[in-house]
Amino acid sequence: MISERLHVFMEFIASSSSVVKVIVFFLAWLMVWLPVALPLAIALQWHPSKPLAIGQKIPLVLSLYALAPLVLWGFAQIEGKAFATYGLTLSRSTFISLLSGLALGVLGIGLLFTLERWAGWIELNQANQRQFFAALLPTLAIGLVVSLVEELVFRGFLLNQLQHDYATWIAAAGSSLIFALLHLVWEGTEISPQLPGLWLMGIVLVIARRADGGSLGLACGLHAGWVWGIASLDTAQLIHYTDRGSEWMTGLKKQPLAGGMGLLLMGATGVVLWIAGN
Repeated sequence: MISERLHVFMEFIASSSSVVKVIVFFLAWLMVWLPVALPLAIALQWHPSKPLAIGQKIPLVLSLYALAPLVLWGFAQIEGKAFATYGLTLSRSTFISLLSGLALGVLGIGLLFTLERWAGWIELNQANQRQFFAALLPTLAIGLVVSLVEELVFRGFLLNQLQHDYATWIAAAGSSLIFALLHLVWEGTEISPQLPGLWLMGIVLVIARRADGGSLGLACGLHAGWVWGIASLDTAQLIHYTDRGSEWMTGLKKQPLAGGMGLLLMGATGVVLWIAGN
């Protein structure tokens, strides 16, 4: 009886629209995570009504992300597709693309803050350089995990599904919108000024997958480079804003993606990748 119901469910998923498949995927991911998340939240003494501290957020996020490949593999089996369909394979070319993207992402972050320092909008806290170098390896590890999972989910599974029923530009815009909005789950309304920037970031990462011939290697590296750079600077508190520049340029609430310079970085990166892919 159970096997028959499971077979019927699998047939229902396989024949459903892309939107239904996306909804089922996120619900399945949540249901698989809850048995892990609930005891973890209790151990971390976190309540949903309270904002997440960084020490609480990292274990919860990593536990959720660790389960994503398993759920994605299940969906691939239901649809009779190879996991590689999502755009990530263990190959030399993927590794080279990942390193290239990582370098491009770090270069972009470095250029962004170099220009802002040149303009007098920020200063470096030289006393915190030791903390910065100490943070590099942990933040790189976190950046790689976050980027690999988010690219698999949003530029892999989600983009693939939406492209079945919609034009590529609609699928890109829709997957990027979902990517941006889901950041509210972890960050709350404090991240709302960054939503346009996160949406644009999603679009740029779609372009990165296109430029890499459908592989997620370049997008994963680029995403990881951005996370690595920003997280390392934030962890060490290496950047000090002088308030000489407008918040509309440096970023509202000191959030780079909520300012003109961060948006310019995303746009310029997108243009470079678009040219490279043509």
